[in-house]
Amino acid sequence: MREFVVEADGGSRGNPGPAGYGAVVSDAATGETLAEAAEYIGVATNNVAEYRGLLAGLRAARDLDPEARVHVRMDSKLVIEQMSGRWKIKHPAMKPLAAEAATVFPPGQVTYEWIPRERNTHADRLANEAMDAGKRGEQWSPAASRADLDTPSAVPAPEGPPGDATAGAARVRAAMTPTAAGRAAEPRAAEPRTAEPRTAEPRTAEAADGPPAPGGDADGPASTGRATESRAAGTSAERPAAGAAAGARAGGPGSSAAYRPVTDTPASGAGARAGASGGDAGLPAVAGADADRRAAQAVATPSSGWAPADMGAPATFVLLRHGETPLTPQKRFSGSGGSDPSLSDIGREQAEKVAAALARRGTVQAVVASPLARTRETARIVAARLGLDVAVEEGLRETDFGAWEGLTFGEVRERHPEDLNAWLASPDVEPTGGGESFAATAARVAEARDTLLAAYRGRTVLLVTHVTPIKTLIRLALGAPPEALYRMELSAASLSAVAYYADGNASVRLFNDTSHLR
Repeated sequence: MREFVVEADGGSRGNPGPAGYGAVVSDAATGETLAEAAEYIGVATNNVAEYRGLLAGLRAARDLDPEARVHVRMDSKLVIEQMSGRWKIKHPAMKPLAAEAATVFPPGQVTYEWIPRERNTHADRLANEAMDAGKRGEQWSPAASRADLDTPSAVPAPEGPPGDATAGAARVRAAMTPTAAGRAAEPRAAEPRTAEPRTAEPRTAEAADGPPAPGGDADGPASTGRATESRAAGTSAERPAAGAAAGARAGGPGSSAAYRPVTDTPASGAGARAGASGGDAGLPAVAGADADRRAAQAVATPSSGWAPADMGAPATFVLLRHGETPLTPQKRFSGSGGSDPSLSDIGREQAEKVAAALARRGTVQAVVASPLARTRETARIVAARLGLDVAVEEGLRETDFGAWEGLTFGEVRERHPEDLNAWLASPDVEPTGGGESFAATAARVAEARDTLLAAYRGRTVLLVTHVTPIKTLIRLALGAPPEALYRMELSAASLSAVAYYADGNASVRLFNDTSHLR
């Protein structure tokens, strides 16, 4: 099934005043611009213009493929929250527009995401072009549009797997280097539009987990912070969910707006993008030093992640550490080679609280769990509340701690002092008795990450797993060394989140959030 990203915007110079909208449809995997739409709509408010832009974008996506999944991104908090069903629609002029937008695609095919205004520049330029045309007594013309050309273009895709922060840094450095060839992009002199008040980017509704810090926080020894958890006997029959997130919407009749499908990407336009699995992609031409620096600035903006606005919807992994087991408060090694404990009563209560928090946020589209008993039990509780199924991924299991399973750190120090010292000194050393090294765990987790990114491209997925896998995913996303595992605190039933972009970059959005447990 094809996946599209729709970015839409609208503006009014006066609010109400002369108004227009713009919308762009791009391929979620490559970032290629597929269609643009814009229209001057006369006197209207900002919000009405934004809804008109949403409608135009959805219709353009439907014209390309009525079976596609669509991810809508807008900088209007009002439209996103209303279309997601979290805010009521009271304005009489917006109710029919919202109702019409909800019928363009069948329920379940459309998801919504708020983005900062600086990540919605393509649609914003289209809306301003439409208002400029209206001021001249004309309608917007696709042939005269420069919105795609003047939107910061992509810079060369990095080499390396998704979440490779080293490659991401190289990408920024390359973009910041001025090129002798190419002209600088012309400054835009479009009139400013009167916009609704902008709110700060909302805090991601998810949080994190990972290998314990030196004080100890997981099913493991308090004095080292080494991750410790336990092993499941076999796989589960739980299956992956096929539905999309809450807030999916769909679309209706045609429009008189000017519209152009884009069949060839101009050399100075968005260009080809790297796929979700990273690696090489077609390298688009860069429009000159100014455009390079603009693109680098967009990539390096912490509040909006590591990708320009045309990079497509990221895959977001919400990382949930399982709830407490009887071994958790005892700080015993509990990996994938031990007794495979179930949740305690406290752990089940924690899972219920996580489920309630995620249900209120309404962003999770699929649930994947480690095969161990405590993670599958946590995942089932959350998935039941969200109305989703549970898929099992073997690569998300905890490290095998060998002969140390069930022991405290002090007991291991007493019985295997030399083995413990060697293990603490190197991520390549296995625990006593043929357990799994942290280096081997990292390779396994990275492979599982890549498999899940390919399966859930552009979607928000809850991964219910353990201390070491979560801390490893965070470490890899940050490009941090192996010893970073010992510098993270990760609590039972905590949430973390990492967004993975199609160019191979990753953005850590949340870590060790336990606010839902208070």
